[in-house]
Amino acid sequence: MIRLALPRGRLLQETVDLLTSKGVLKEKVEEGRKLTLEVGNVKVFLVKPFDVPIYVEKGVADIGVCGMDVLMELKPEVYKLLDLGIGACRISVAGKPEAREVYLRSSYVKVATKYPNVAKEFFRSKGIKAEVLTLSGSVELAPLIGLSDLIVDLVQTGRTLKENGLVEIEEIARSTAWIICNRASFRNRRQEVLEVINRIL
Repeated sequence: MIRLALPRGRLLQETVDLLTSKGVLKEKVEEGRKLTLEVGNVKVFLVKPFDVPIYVEKGVADIGVCGMDVLMELKPEVYKLLDLGIGACRISVAGKPEAREVYLRSSYVKVATKYPNVAKEFFRSKGIKAEVLTLSGSVELAPLIGLSDLIVDLVQTGRTLKENGLVEIEEIARSTAWIICNRASFRNRRQEVLEVINRIL
């Protein structure tokens, strides 16, 4: 039985739709109180998106579905096997409209984000000294109350930014969902892993 870690939240529905349409999952999986399920010959773990690579890296799950944004942030020791092409979004620098000028002129900025490693790496590459504040949610609030000059966050449609009076200033990277695999599982259960990949392809 192959063990699959799926991300709860906005990516789950799209992932489940794809995996059921390809016959990887025999029936739909829904988010609820149950966090482990057996669907045919697949054991499914429903976990937070940032936890998927940890489950896979540590071998609790053989494979998982994970956004490239999370992989860029955590840099886990896993194999990236297949870009599923779903959950498309981008990691961007955003802020209040007047922050655009500050950003272009400054050698120092305060940044709030759920992606501290991505943010540090990005600003370092631009030669900007950044004080990075790690928040776990409602990142858009930070510039509105003066906690930060800018944010680095995931942007899909840009609606949340707009609703909070923020604008996208610069795109850092594009992100889609990937199938990732535990390194030992790829050696020891290669046949089962490749069967999943071939079904999707």
